[in-house]
Amino acid sequence: MTQSPAPPLPPPEECRRLREKASLTQDQVAARVGVTRKTVRAWEAGRTAPRGRKREEYAKVLAAFAEPWSGMTTGQDTASDTEVTLRLEKQASAAAEASQPPGTTDPLTPAQAFDALYAFCAPALVRQTYLLTGRRELARESVERAFQLAWQRWPEVARDRDPAGWVRATAYEYALSPWHRFRLRYRHPEPPPADATDRALLDVLLKLPPPYRRTLLLYDGVGLGLPETAAETEASTRAAAKRLLHAREAVAARLPQLTEPSGLHRQLTELASTERLQAAKPTTVRVNGERRARFWTRAAIAFTVAIVGATSLTLRTAPTRYEPPVPAGETVRGVPPKAAPGPLSHTELTLRAKLRSEAQHGPERLVPLSR
Repeated sequence: MTQSPAPPLPPPEECRRLREKASLTQDQVAARVGVTRKTVRAWEAGRTAPRGRKREEYAKVLAAFAEPWSGMTTGQDTASDTEVTLRLEKQASAAAEASQPPGTTDPLTPAQAFDALYAFCAPALVRQTYLLTGRRELARESVERAFQLAWQRWPEVARDRDPAGWVRATAYEYALSPWHRFRLRYRHPEPPPADATDRALLDVLLKLPPPYRRTLLLYDGVGLGLPETAAETEASTRAAAKRLLHAREAVAARLPQLTEPSGLHRQLTELASTERLQAAKPTTVRVNGERRARFWTRAAIAFTVAIVGATSLTLRTAPTRYEPPVPAGETVRGVPPKAAPGPLSHTELTLRAKLRSEAQHGPERLVPLSR
């Protein structure tokens, strides 16, 4: 009796890359294989290797991950976001054509192209934005706002050379906006990660200035080149390199085990994967974006109508002729100054008696006497 050989497995880094491309967390993979998250984490780090039935189940899961992405990656090099997005759009177009009756071919609709881009970018982009802000709800909100803006400007985004980069840059800009600090829901910190290393890494990231944090995430987390990182952060290549070195030094000073870029990349990926961050459905994002656009359009129209009405009312009620201003008062000489309160003099008493004696019936008033 001969024992069947153990199924081959890719290298640990390739296993981690396949899981990330499938937009799954270590907990989800562990649930499929029937192990704990720490076990999957050790497999992907190369500290241990699966055996027996667990190895067979793990190999099946990895094979399922590799099927949809076969042909898109070669070795350790990954295709660009634009290439993968175009391939996803071609697959969606082929599926749409296959479901139609023979003889009819319709092009890919804007909604289908948008859904393909969202399905590829949104899950990973939410986790990246979480590393930028350390807030789960803000990460989801930033990604949804970015895709809503992309749907509003879809003709422009669809013709862009890198639509995934366009959405990523928009999400990062919204997430790093300083106005969020004035919102009540974002004044209190969120619960940190459970792992001590993850907490320390996230704490170091959040203490970095936003440009340094963004440069480190794009270069060591996303895997962009230095020129692409400099272009997306709107900086020169030299400035981006200095920011990257400064950020790496800050991380290495706090976590010496992350001195190597490969280790830092792996730890960033694990930190983002441990959080249960899920993006909304593309249909929901499109509908909410359209509602938001209609609301602000109506608000702008109402504000414009109010301005026009106020201007018309002002024109109707304004005077039509020139009215000279009231001249300033002139000083009248010869009037005795007003006496201060006190007892009346003899002359004043005589005058008062005379005035009272000459009063007529009815309202008290002075009547001129003829002489």
